[in-house]
Amino acid sequence: MAGPPVEGARPRLTFRRLSGLDRSGPPPPETLPGAPWRPWTVPNAIGFVRLALVPVFLVLALTSEDGSDPLPAILFAVIAWGDYADGIAARVTGQYSRLGTLLDPIVDRLLVIAGGVVCWRFELLPRPALALLVARELFMLVAGRYAFNRGAELKINWWGRLAVTPVMAAIFAGLVGWQTVGAILIWIGLAMALMATFLYVRIIRRQLAPGAPSTSA
Repeated sequence: MAGPPVEGARPRLTFRRLSGLDRSGPPPPETLPGAPWRPWTVPNAIGFVRLALVPVFLVLALTSEDGSDPLPAILFAVIAWGDYADGIAARVTGQYSRLGTLLDPIVDRLLVIAGGVVCWRFELLPRPALALLVARELFMLVAGRYAFNRGAELKINWWGRLAVTPVMAAIFAGLVGWQTVGAILIWIGLAMALMATFLYVRIIRRQLAPGAPSTSA
């Protein structure tokens, strides 16, 4: 007969939890404010590689003839899917870290900005949508830094998680010449991303309001 669950024990690693579909329960304590950075982990190694590949993608794509060369598109897909790889690695190894929590969204935003610049340069996707998307990502980078410096915790919401797939897929579609598909996906992803941004701003304002409890340790 199984005894009561041990406090602080890891939840059972089911397929839904491994794939990130099940995010129930409290966040790992290693990811909370005040926890050690723990940079030398397998998931963070994946994150560092992803970060290093973003400028490589940008240079290769911008120096191509029309922005739709196979190599930059493949590289973009590898960097984008690396986000899932480091999440799976963290759940399998249990190597969660405060640095990984902050690094992943930064790499994702830089990749979206880089992809948006390429798609704008070669007119691969609707420019109004690209302008809004890049502006949104730049705003989130600044807002995330602002919140972090003031002890607020910018937690990813479901709108933000859902927006990643159509946004990344739209940019990839533009890079491989599927412009109609990309145009549809980018407006869907942009709508989700803007909803996520509205919720982020509301949460930050609540956390930074006078008398609000501090989230920093």
